Amino acid sequence: MRIHAVLVCSFLSHLLCDCASSVDDAFLIVQKRASISKLKSAEHITVSFSIHNVGFSTAYDVTLNDDTWPSDKFELVSGNTSNSWDRLDGGKTLAHVFVLESKEKSVFYGAPAIVKYRVASKSALQEAYSTPLHELDLLSEKYHNQKFELLKVYAVNYGPLMSVILIVSMFTYVLVMPSKSKAAKSKKRK
Repeated sequence: MRIHAVLVCSFLSHLLCDCASSVDDAFLIVQKRASISKLKSAEHITVSFSIHNVGFSTAYDVTLNDDTWPSDKFELVSGNTSNSWDRLDGGKTLAHVFVLESKEKSVFYGAPAIVKYRVASKSALQEAYSTPLHELDLLSEKYHNQKFELLKVYAVNYGPLMSVILIVSMFTYVLVMPSKSKAAKSKKRK
């Protein structure tokens, strides 16, 4: 949610502060996401980009460069950390994905990637920075911690409901089942 607020504020500040340029210019917003998938002996990090042109005109010569992954810690498995496109029309989106393999156990903070593009009304190249990545805990022993966290989430979310169900069922059991003393008294009377 915070990322969307930052993107909206960034877009609005672009529209309000850049009075010299036309509102019709291309304006790129770049979202960078990463997901970790655990394999038998390694972890793969899938890095995906969504490049949105929220402006009304076309962005030309769009290039994405994400050189924030040091080669001593990561190995490229598939795709490229950079890519280029001839154009990105207004209101359209481009996507790019690559996969890395982590070489060592560490906590990694991904810096923003850089997207450069050209706008017809300006001679200088424009730059857009992607959203930074959240903390990536690579090759950690988080499986045991995840079990505990999952149990904690269930206890917080469903604990009160389970205790109400337990109390109601115990109350119902007490009301419906005859007590042992009543059963003993009825046997003595016969």
